[in-house]
Amino acid sequence: MCGIVGIVGQQPVSERLVDALKRLEYRGYDSAGVATITEGALHRRRAQGKLVNLKTRLKEEPLSGTIGIAHTRWATHGAPTECNAHPHFSDGVAVVHNGIIEISPN
Repeated sequence: MCGIVGIVGQQPVSERLVDALKRLEYRGYDSAGVATITEGALHRRRAQGKLVNLKTRLKEEPLSGTIGIAHTRWATHGAPTECNAHPHFSDGVAVVHNGIIEISPN
């Protein structure tokens, strides 16, 4: 099962979001990601594999937003890749979900 966490704070939240995901670690996962809002714009970092990979990515490319969401993914559909890791972005919206969403080509 996936894990989802959100924080609305007064200080940067990305480190606290990753800590919260760590507390959900028992659920299993193959990728993880964090999205925050900084100066009205969404920014995200995602990584394939263990949560430590996301922590490393955030050290290399920090996020400073005070509002954010985070997700650990346990793939039941689709390959366990960074591209399939959440949060997904579309038209200025960041989405995390527990389920399967497929877009029909028709």
